[in-house]
Amino acid sequence: MTLAPAFRLPICAATAIAITLIATLSLPASASSKKQSKTAVSGNAASAKAHVLYASRPEALQFADDLAARRGLDRERVRQAIGQAQFLPQVPRLMLPPPKGTPKNWRAYRARFIDPVRIQAGVRFWNEHRAALERAEREFGVPAEIIVGIIGVETVYGQQMGNFRVMDALATLSFDFPSAHPRAAERVEFFRRELEQLLSLADRSNIDPFALRGSYAGAMGLGQFMPSSWVRYAIDFDGDGRIDLFRSPVDAIGSVANYFIAHGWIPGMPTHYAVQFDPARLQLDDLLAPDILPTFSAPSLQAKGAVLDAAGARHTGSLALVELQNGGDAPSYVAGTENFYAITRYNWSSYYAMAVIELGAEVAAARAR
Repeated sequence: MTLAPAFRLPICAATAIAITLIATLSLPASASSKKQSKTAVSGNAASAKAHVLYASRPEALQFADDLAARRGLDRERVRQAIGQAQFLPQVPRLMLPPPKGTPKNWRAYRARFIDPVRIQAGVRFWNEHRAALERAEREFGVPAEIIVGIIGVETVYGQQMGNFRVMDALATLSFDFPSAHPRAAERVEFFRRELEQLLSLADRSNIDPFALRGSYAGAMGLGQFMPSSWVRYAIDFDGDGRIDLFRSPVDAIGSVANYFIAHGWIPGMPTHYAVQFDPARLQLDDLLAPDILPTFSAPSLQAKGAVLDAAGARHTGSLALVELQNGGDAPSYVAGTENFYAITRYNWSSYYAMAVIELGAEVAAARAR
């Protein structure tokens, strides 16, 4: 794998490329820039000196030593890279879930991502890159509108690509993840693996990890790929001999499609069907128990009181009843297919998946007018 030549810098240089991600009602979803704080605050102090570096943290340097040995990397270069990373005090706060009792609201969530500005940007993006989108659909079986929906929700088609140094963000989440998070231990391991992937990629490609900017969670490029996803799923779709998810929309298009195929996308299958309820038969708790994991056949779903439309009743794969809460109003429901579930592999949220689907559909409709 190679990146754009501009990224081939000494590992200790500090230059910048821009991308970001915002917090949604459930998980991080799209990009909305936040200015990086210049003050680092420790967990036990109300104020601390600015620009706290991880060179002062023995556990961070021990991780660097272990990583270098495990990956066969130069120990001093890895220690230097991790040691130069700065603690970002706002990042742990952004990782905390909403307070308990905070109602989710699909209509409010939808309004954040589906608006005239984003739709018109999507039309321009689709028109400019129509050939690449058609090729991705032909080669991978992922519809253009799903790819357009992803890139639009994530970065407004490259308009909002952020300002967090990925190295700083991943180091912060590796060594200062908020202990109040209900899945703190699991998330620490995840972000340490991502930090390892970033440094391994930087070593193989001779790039400066401090040159890469992205979301507060460490995601990069038009499609907001984490380092491990970049390694596994990013492709050179424009044929120029390098992978550049920052400045090549064509590479981003092909990489998003490749990601979906790797995560179970089934060409030709709808993402969801309309559903209504038969109150006399409804077993709502049973239907919602598997969450968004497709578990029910169409007949078993209907036997529990979820009445599908004609197309849904003919569906031969597995389905999930997806609930979208609307604040104090009644929830909305759809029957999600394996392809709906595949979209949630990009971001573990049914709200996110519906926003991607509906933004893509709105952009397609606007192009047709």
